[in-house]
Amino acid sequence: MWTFLVWCILLVISWPLALIALAIYPLVWLLTLPFRLVGIAVGGVFALLKAIFFLPARLLRGPETVRRSRALAA
Repeated sequence: MWTFLVWCILLVISWPLALIALAIYPLVWLLTLPFRLVGIAVGGVFALLKAIFFLPARLLRGPETVRRSRALAA
């Protein structure tokens, strides 16, 4: 929504620049897509490492706390 509002203001101020921005925006989105995918993958790796790191603590806690936490979440 914010991007659309800025584009509308740019359209009022300078319509040729707004049309150029409208044409370039999809190209910029395509160029940043690989970086977003890498960010998602790195976030997944960190989540996996966190789960592996905390697994012994979760196992030592026992099944009673797991049942209680599920009951609280529901």
